[in-house]
Amino acid sequence: MKKFMDKDFLLSSVAAQDLFFGYAEKCPIIDYHNHLSAKEIYERRTYENITQLWLEADHYKWRCMRANGVPEKFVTGDASDWEKFFEFAKIMPKLIGSPVYHWAHLELQRYFGIDVPLCESSAKQIWDQTSAMLQGPGFDAVSLLDKAFAKILCTTDDPADSLEWHLKLAAEEDLTFKVLPSFRPDRFLHIDQPAWRNALKQLGEKYGVICDWESLKSALRKSLDFFLSAGCKVTDHGFIHFRYAEGDAAVVMKKALEGDILTETEIAVYQGELLRFLGKEYSDRNMAMQLHLGPIRNNSPELVKVFGADAGGDSVGAATDPFALSAFLGGLEKESALPKTILYNLNPADSAMLSTMAVNFAADGAKVQYGAAWWHHDHIRGISEQLDQLMETGTLAASVGMLTDSRSFTSFARHEYYRRILCDKIGALVESGQYPYDMEVLGSMVEDICWKNADKYFEFGVQGDN
Repeated sequence: MKKFMDKDFLLSSVAAQDLFFGYAEKCPIIDYHNHLSAKEIYERRTYENITQLWLEADHYKWRCMRANGVPEKFVTGDASDWEKFFEFAKIMPKLIGSPVYHWAHLELQRYFGIDVPLCESSAKQIWDQTSAMLQGPGFDAVSLLDKAFAKILCTTDDPADSLEWHLKLAAEEDLTFKVLPSFRPDRFLHIDQPAWRNALKQLGEKYGVICDWESLKSALRKSLDFFLSAGCKVTDHGFIHFRYAEGDAAVVMKKALEGDILTETEIAVYQGELLRFLGKEYSDRNMAMQLHLGPIRNNSPELVKVFGADAGGDSVGAATDPFALSAFLGGLEKESALPKTILYNLNPADSAMLSTMAVNFAADGAKVQYGAAWWHHDHIRGISEQLDQLMETGTLAASVGMLTDSRSFTSFARHEYYRRILCDKIGALVESGQYPYDMEVLGSMVEDICWKNADKYFEFGVQGDN
């Protein structure tokens, strides 16, 4: 019987251990999609206790608590920080096999040196120990990122954002990492959602009144130029429902502004034409485009009423229409305007489709990629299946690796989780005789997947800085 989450956790062969400890463990982190606050980084936010660090905004943990019957008062409600942590600690032993269980214990080990399993009986000891450490030196937001050996962090930012905190961070000379904005125009794509009108208003206040299709495109161009000047290299799109069609978006937008109800076809035309416009603009500016496909969001009216969006009420949605996605990517390619693109799926039915779709457009430096296991898939099975898809229908060696998609400053242990699974997967092929035990080749491949491919793909310049 192996010891609980020891140094060889998830590394079931000698080859896997050699790859992890010889190569992956030492790699810096390039986290090209997360939801960290640039303001909190700039202000060197500190934490009074582990609840503030772990439970303030982590819907992964919230979902686990709700699934085990914890009342919402102790999840996002007005209970004290200690009460919330204690309720989380009580349900931890029930999370067998959950990535949240593994992540929490990796974070306790790596950031606090605690290897005691978190449960009801250990809760007070861990609360006291972590509280004392968090209130001491070395546990502010910047120090936590330094501990993780982070080099690039790409946050998630609305086109109307002032990027005030990114600009202030860029002016600092003592940071060991870069915090770059990502352009996220979700509110503008979803013309059928209530947030659309407010998005137009906010962007119009910054870049000129938006009253029609042409003024919308003009404002988005100005915003993209501003993001580019602030170091932006990555864009991101989270779809409620991926739609794509060609047509006259100006007519559709006029109808929406007049308050008329749009048909599904009209929504698809507007979204499709806006995506085509954005794709071309990204290509012109050498910005990468990320497409997050397949969720259904804010399912619980009660959670939305009590907390609002991003409360953890999201689940797997419908599979993505491969014909629509192919038409979108192919249309941009025909115009020599296809930007670097990463495809992510929440519905597992999309895995093989997206992996093979990426290869269709992968020429010119693996331009289109099948992205990391995302959200409800970033567990052992989901990560393993994503790696299998890359090996079997794409190419693992060219992958840009992992990201956290997180709001927590200790979530970078997820990169270690991914790297251990990656090394174990490759190690198993070596142990079974499917690949030679060539550490020079394999070690270089692991380093590429862990960070070097991403650095080259996005042109961050980390390797040149070293």
